[in-house]
Amino acid sequence: DLEKRCFPGQQPWSEEQIRSQIEHFPEGQLCLEYDGQIVASSSSLIVDFGDYDDWHSWKEIADGGFIRNHEPEGDTLYGIEIMVDPEFRGYRLSRRLYDARKQVARERNLRRIIIGGRIPGYSAHAAELSASDYVDQVIARKLYDAVLTAQLANGFALQGLIPDYLPGDHESCGYATYLEWRNLDYR
Repeated sequence: DLEKRCFPGQQPWSEEQIRSQIEHFPEGQLCLEYDGQIVASSSSLIVDFGDYDDWHSWKEIADGGFIRNHEPEGDTLYGIEIMVDPEFRGYRLSRRLYDARKQVARERNLRRIIIGGRIPGYSAHAAELSASDYVDQVIARKLYDAVLTAQLANGFALQGLIPDYLPGDHESCGYATYLEWRNLDYR
């Protein structure tokens, strides 16, 4: 239900995908509840990022949502999904989830967190701006993108732009930002 409210028109996680994520990496699957209802969640896995091309797809890095490629001895926490119920936005719930991911990275002594971030505001500007120009304007605070702006505010740094990351994401025109947070405690 949460995914349907957050991403109308997109295929929500199947029960098999959720079960597989919990089976492979339970501490990487986080949720926040209010009155017994899940209002925010995030999913992640650990990978040895050197095994992947910088311009990977979501399907490849997330194993289509099953995360059977989770590598407990890897060097990178990879965030494959984060969602906040539209009725609960503005309460910094995504910040809490990002902070929890950072704690997982520190506790497991991982080098970094990488995310392929949606840019849902891009489709409204795609006729006049390239994806890279749009991202540059969001970084310069000339434009606001609900997802990218939040990720930058949470300490993530832009490393690039990935075409065809999520081909069915029409709001982002298939693009994702390649963002990284470095664990300064990594040894």
